[in-house]
Amino acid sequence: MQSNQPAFFKQGPKPLTRLLVFAMLSLALVIGDARYSMLGRVREQISVLLYPLQWLATAPFKAIRTGNDFLTRQADLQAENRQLHDAQLVARANEMKLKALETENTYLRGLTAAQASQPRASQLTEVLYNGRDPFSAKLIVDRGDKQGVHAGQIAIDSRGVVGQVVRVQPLTSEVRLLSDRNHMVPVEVERTQMRTVVYGMGRQQLLEIHNLAPNVDIQVGDMLHTSGIDGIYPAGLPVAKVVKVDRQATSFARILCEPLAEVDKHRFLLLLDAPGGRPAYPVEETASAPATKPKRGR
Repeated sequence: MQSNQPAFFKQGPKPLTRLLVFAMLSLALVIGDARYSMLGRVREQISVLLYPLQWLATAPFKAIRTGNDFLTRQADLQAENRQLHDAQLVARANEMKLKALETENTYLRGLTAAQASQPRASQLTEVLYNGRDPFSAKLIVDRGDKQGVHAGQIAIDSRGVVGQVVRVQPLTSEVRLLSDRNHMVPVEVERTQMRTVVYGMGRQQLLEIHNLAPNVDIQVGDMLHTSGIDGIYPAGLPVAKVVKVDRQATSFARILCEPLAEVDKHRFLLLLDAPGGRPAYPVEETASAPATKPKRGR
């Protein structure tokens, strides 16, 4: 086949010869570069020339990797944000519980001090719920007949009188608040020692003193304490403070008072025993009928 090739085709060295030549050249370059770093400069120049091609070749893979990293980072940030938000909610709930416990602890310490200052027997009770009648101001507490509660006991908090026990059941009791329309408390003005009666006007309403003359010696800011009259309330318990005196309303002065106790805010109450028995009210002697003279027989 080779003898028939045209003479005008230039024939080079044989493939085996070229293989040996290039193998020896490669070996020499390897040895020279390894021992003497002959191709370091050439390699640097070639790497500079090939960098754009390398960047173009790797750009799609880098873009995909960057997108995956971005999406992963966003998902991680969202998960971390959700965890931090949940932790913040839990921390706020714990903070509110802590504040509630601190407030309750302060309130209980006040009740303990009030209990220690009272010479009569008393017991601590917890408010369960409000009375069902919307037109009355009553509370249901968690002490009843089995715990020694009886009707007539006085309910107080750390500031003053709250109400009175009016109904007792085996496990619960009903307390009528000062603000109830059917409630009245005999009181005494601390400044003048004048005795009167304060009446309830309804839930979350002020108290009122009735049937006093317009020139009565009562001023805004006067403190009212239980007078102990009729043996209903122990004497000396704080009840209310005068907040308004209207001497021109009607023929009687209109006197409004604010309860000192937190009537609608308490959770715990202190039940005091009613005052001890008093002598019976003296009975007026009725005039005896004039004796009739006996009739003489005829």
